[in-house]
Amino acid sequence: MRDEAQHSPTATARPAPDPSVMIAMRNVAKSFGPKNVLVDVSLEAPRGQSVVIIGGSGTGKSVTIKSIIGLLEPDAGEIWVDGVRVDRRKRGDALLARFGMLFQGGALFDSLPVWENVAFRLRQDKTKTAADCKEIAVEKLRRVGLKPETADLFPAELSGGMQKRVGVARAIAADPEIIFFDEPTTGLDPIMSGVINELIRELVVEIGATAMTITHDMSSVRAIADRVAMLHEGVIQWEGPVSEIDSTLNPYVRQFVQGLAEGPIEAVR
Repeated sequence: MRDEAQHSPTATARPAPDPSVMIAMRNVAKSFGPKNVLVDVSLEAPRGQSVVIIGGSGTGKSVTIKSIIGLLEPDAGEIWVDGVRVDRRKRGDALLARFGMLFQGGALFDSLPVWENVAFRLRQDKTKTAADCKEIAVEKLRRVGLKPETADLFPAELSGGMQKRVGVARAIAADPEIIFFDEPTTGLDPIMSGVINELIRELVVEIGATAMTITHDMSSVRAIADRVAMLHEGVIQWEGPVSEIDSTLNPYVRQFVQGLAEGPIEAVR
C-alpha cells in the first residue's frame, strides 16, 4: 500500500524515476472548472508489467491516461515516460510512436476497411507502401485471431467482439513499447470478455510491452494485471500486486471488489 501521507502537488521536482519504471506520475492534479478530477495522483508502471487502474465511473481513470498521452495537460505534478519528463512539453512523433491505444468503444473509422483501420498509423510512414501496410495489418489481425479475409471488410460488417479485436490489432500495429487499454471488455459477453482478456495478457508477455488498463471489470483485473491501483476522489487510495486485491483491508478496495453498498465510496443514486 502507498504511504498514507500525501505530498503537495506543488512539491519541488525530484530526480528521474528508477530505470525499471516506464511510466511515473507524481502528485498529478487536473481540474475542469470547479471540478477537481485528479487531486494528487502518484502511480508507477514498472517496465514490462501490466498495471490496471480500477475505480467507479467518473473517478478520473480516463483523465489519467489522457494526461500521460498528452491529450490533456495536467495542472500540477510530474509525468515521466522512460526517464523523460513529459508533462511540460509537447509529445513529439517519436514519443507518440511508442504508444498503442485501445479505445473504449473501438473508435474504428466506419468509412475505412479493416486493414486501413489497423494500419492507420503505418500509413503516415512515407517509407511504407500501401501493400506493405496491408501485409502488416493482416499479420496483426492474424495475431488477434482474425482471418485474412477480415482485412477487406468494413467495421459495420463485424460483431462487437471482432471490432474489439480489430482495435487491439491497431493498438499493436506499430509494435509499441507502451499500450493503453480503455475498458477493453465493455459491451462484450462473458465469453468474449475472457477471450479479450487472454489476448491482452498474451500480448503483454510476448511483446514485453508495458500496459496500463482502466476498467471496472474485476474479471479483467484478475486476468491481465500484475499490479492494481484504486483511484477514488482524485487520489490513488491503494496500490499493490494483484495477488493482494482480495486480501487487502483497504476499505475502498474491499467495497469496490465485493460490490458493497456500504463503505467510503458513496453510491450515485
